[in-house]
Order: sequence, then C-alpha cells, then structure tokens
Amino acid sequence: MLAKWWKRVVVYQIYPKSFYDSDGDGIGDLNGITEKLDYLKELGVDVLWICPIYCSPMEDNGYDISDYYRVDPMFGSNADMDRLLCEAGKRGMKIILDLVVNHCSDEHAWFKKAVADPDCEEAGYFYFKNTADEEEPNNWCSNFGGSVWTRLADGRWYYHTFSKKQPDLNWENPKLREKVYEMINWWLDKGVAGFRVDAITFIKKDLSFKSRATEDGFRYPIENLTDYPGIGGFLTEMKEKCFDKHDCMTVAEAPGVGNETFREYAGEDGYFSMIFDFTWENMESEADKSSIEAVERLKKRIFDSQRFVSKAGWSAVFLENHDQSRCVNKYLEKENICFESASALATMYFFLYGTPFIYEGQEIGMTNAVWNSIGEMEDVRAKGKYKEAIERRQDPQKVLEYFSELGRDNSRTPMQWNSEENAGFTKGRPWIKVNENYKVINVEEQKTRSDSLLSYYKKLTALHHEDVYEDVFAEGSVRQILEDVPAVFAYEREWDGRAVTVVVNFKKGPQEIQGTKAEVLLNNHKTLCAKDGKLLLAPYQAVVFDGKI
Repeated sequence: MLAKWWKRVVVYQIYPKSFYDSDGDGIGDLNGITEKLDYLKELGVDVLWICPIYCSPMEDNGYDISDYYRVDPMFGSNADMDRLLCEAGKRGMKIILDLVVNHCSDEHAWFKKAVADPDCEEAGYFYFKNTADEEEPNNWCSNFGGSVWTRLADGRWYYHTFSKKQPDLNWENPKLREKVYEMINWWLDKGVAGFRVDAITFIKKDLSFKSRATEDGFRYPIENLTDYPGIGGFLTEMKEKCFDKHDCMTVAEAPGVGNETFREYAGEDGYFSMIFDFTWENMESEADKSSIEAVERLKKRIFDSQRFVSKAGWSAVFLENHDQSRCVNKYLEKENICFESASALATMYFFLYGTPFIYEGQEIGMTNAVWNSIGEMEDVRAKGKYKEAIERRQDPQKVLEYFSELGRDNSRTPMQWNSEENAGFTKGRPWIKVNENYKVINVEEQKTRSDSLLSYYKKLTALHHEDVYEDVFAEGSVRQILEDVPAVFAYEREWDGRAVTVVVNFKKGPQEIQGTKAEVLLNNHKTLCAKDGKLLLAPYQAVVFDGKI
C-alpha cells in the first residue's frame, strides 16, 4: 500500500445542490463548482468528492438515478462535467463521484421496462415477488420507514431498501452486473479518479426473504441485514473488472462492516481503497456532550478504532458529511461553539491514521439551522419518519426534535459565501432555506483574517502536505498518549525516525500536562504557557508538535 496516492491526499466533499449556483435558478451546479476551484485550491485540498449529479427525479436528492450516463440538467451538462474535470486537472486536483448501484430510480429505463413487461430481460434486474393474497412478502422495514415492498398494479411486489422510488438492483443477475461494470469503466475512462461507493453493503440480500421476529411487533429493520454472507463474490468481481484496471480511489460507505470483515473491505488487497470509519462518527448527541465523561467516551471509541485500523488497512476520517449534522453542534454545547473549540475538533481528527475528509462549510464552522416545522425540511427520511410516527400514534414533535438536531438537512443548507442575500449562494430562490447566521459565518468574512477558522484549515492542509511530514501521516504508526489525563486527546504519529504529536484539550478549563522542548508546528491559541516544567493548556487548546513530547 506504500505507493497508493490516495493515502496522501485531503478530500473535500461537495453537495452540489448547495455549493454554488452559477445560473440563478436556486440550485448549485457544476459550473458553480468550476468557478470555485481556485477557492478550493487555496484551501489546500487535492480531491473533490461530488455527490450525485446524474439524471434523477430527486426523490432522495440524486441518490435515485434515472440515467447513469447523463448529468442532470439542473446541474448542467456532460460538457460541463468535462470542463470541470479539465479545470480541476489544471490545478492538480482530482474528481471522484458517487457510485450508487444498490438501487436506481423507478424512472430508470430498466425499471420502466420491467414494470411494463414481467418477462423482459430488465425484469430480472430487480427483485419482484408475487403473493397468493394481498399480504406483503415479508415484514422487513426500509431505511426510510415503512415496508421494503411496494405493489404494482399487476399485483407484483418490488423490493427497495430505501424509498419506494428507489428499487433495488438484483446483483444475483450477471447481466445486471455487467451493465453496472460497463458504466463504472465508462466514467473512469472519462477521467474520473474514483468513487465514493454508496450503501454498498446492502447489495447482497437474504434470498429466503422470510419474515423475522421483532421485540416491539413492528417491522424488522433492514439495516440488520448489511454485509450479508456472499457479498464478497460481487465485490471481488467489481474490483477485478473495474477498479483494478484503473489507478483509482474508492471509498465505501459500508454500514455493518465490523472488525471481523474490515480487512476484506479495506485491507491491503481489499475490495476498496478505504471505508468510512463510522465506529465513532455515529455517536449521537447527548445532553452532556461537552462533559469530561462524553469526551472520554469519544476518546475510547476513536482510539479503539485507530489501533485496529492502523494494523488492518485504511480508512476515511471525517467530522461531517451530507448525511449528518454539523460537527460543532454534534460534539459541542451551543454556548461552547467558538473558533477555539471548532479548531480543536479539526486538529483532533485531521492527523489520525487515514485520509482526512472536509465537508463543504465545515472549514468556516457552519452550524445546524433552526427548523420550525417538518414542512421546512427536504429530507425524504425525515418526512417518512414523521409520517410513520403519526401512523403509529407516536409524538411527531419528537421526530422533528430529533431531525432538528441530527437530521441530514442540517448539512445541506447552502454554502455561506458572503453576507449578501442568500449568503451569496444564488441570485434566485434557494432550493432549501439558508441558515440565518450567514451574515456572521461566511467565507468572505474569514478569508482575509489570519485568525479565522478558514485560515486554520489552510494551515492544517499545508502541514498535512509538508514534505518532511507527508510520510509520517501517510505511512506512520499511531499511538495514543496521555490517555489518563481527562479530556485531553493526544496521539503520536511516527515513521522512519520522525514523529509528530497532536495534543488537544477538550476541557472547558485549563489543563496541565508534562512539559516538552519539542517545536510547535501548529497552535490554535496565540501562546502556549509553560511553568515549572509543565505545559498549561488553555480551554480547547490544540497543539501539534514536531517530534515526541
């Protein structure tokens, strides 16, 4: 794995619908991304992961694809994609796209043919069932709420892990697999540098399709059937027929993959370059999330994962993505959100073992929005769970409260470029509301300040790429230190005699640790206090040292 270029990059994730609108229709587009390439280059990122831009009816914001080969007109054209690839290449940046092949849209030509003719070839590309009565084939629950089965007018039921407008593809069918591989290679040949692979652990089904018992009497959650036995055959074939033929980067969203199968997915000869590490990112917010106890829980999860992953393969490390709330709200109490705490979070994860990902707006400290009603939200999952709560005679207000704090729309509000109308995102009406704090938190306000969060992220990426430390971060071991100091998050990265040490104080008060003569490479405070051979870390102080301490 020593020559793998993707171990040495910083990735920036773009949710194109919300990044920058170049034509005033209220929706971000490919030309908008191209216009902002210089901004991204200055930020210091190497790879841009762009969420789905394919033709789609947008039931699930592009994760329901109706044509894998065409850019949706709302984002531009295939020519615009070619131009983006070219302009990014001129700046030394690569593009990876989302690969969504567990399911497609019910408006895809394949599914339309399958609905019209039960005996056509395309009918074999999906899972259809007939039942003797009108009962559903089983009691499984989709990830978006409700049954995994939807009935057609002719009486057939079709299977969908997510929305009923996202029918699952039948990976058992070799003809379907060849169609998928043909499409993957088409994009790689075009110049795409790889893929973020969506929901891939759902592609193998329990083909018995038997109902399963549940303690509460409700439907059986389909997420319990991820990484199902036999999936390795499909993933090995896809790797051999597509990924191995190109020097590409693949990062899999692989829920359900534990330590026992991690090496198969992201080991030295794994199915993918890396998988996202959800072992600690999926920690839900708690009332005491800024307490020492909460920090200690987070420390344990992160370092348990790091100890394992550093010996087993490679992972993608991140604080935010398009499916989660903003990190400052997730890990900090509202009253503790500030430059120091946001930069402390950034320092904590950025030099861990793995490839660091930055999500759009994270670099300026964007926060969750305030959601007053379910009608303000666009997330199909939130709407589905809200409807389900009403049907079950549960309190829908609790669903609103949950998604207000942890919902996906929090990360999908428009990028805040300046303090002008609509945060400079669009001259039209934005597709989803703009966070009301855009006049305070925006790129324009931060780009010229040396003490801004944006400037700090530039320092993080610069250090990550510095020649003398690049091998340390790409190949070096990781070792937790100061583990007995409450609320202090500290680790060493070491390779070939060179070391870097990261120390972060998440305590809301000062914290004393051992002294050191090591050079300070990065400090999110103006000073680092030393007294009587000890270091006194200020609240939320983060320091990166050259060498061990």
